[in-house]
Amino acid sequence: MASSIFTKIISGEIPCYKVAETEDYLAFLDINPNAKGHTLCIPKKEVDKLFDLEETSYHGLMEFSRQVALAIEKAVSCKRVGMTVIGLEVPHAHVHLIPLNSMEDARFINKIQLEKAEFEAIANKIKNHLH
Repeated sequence: MASSIFTKIISGEIPCYKVAETEDYLAFLDINPNAKGHTLCIPKKEVDKLFDLEETSYHGLMEFSRQVALAIEKAVSCKRVGMTVIGLEVPHAHVHLIPLNSMEDARFINKIQLEKAEFEAIANKIKNHLH
């Protein structure tokens, strides 16, 4: 089976704007974001569906996502950070953390464009708010 794009990001084959990393999980900015600070949290073990993760892995991903979301909330001007799991576009379980100011920000049809420097700045700002 071919590796998912996320497995290639984990291995370093494909670059990313890394926000947080542990032994088991990785958070990086979505390169086609709904809003500034839109972050993906993934388990390093490639499992297609979120609910197919082993229970400890699932809970670990949720706790990791919570820590990242709390940092995003401090780093990005927003009313709250929304969490979405769809999982149809990449066969590797992932959680979208999206800074929300309106319901429109939660929709995957309104995308924003950011320059490389903006991605780097926001990734660093979120990193600085992680505990």
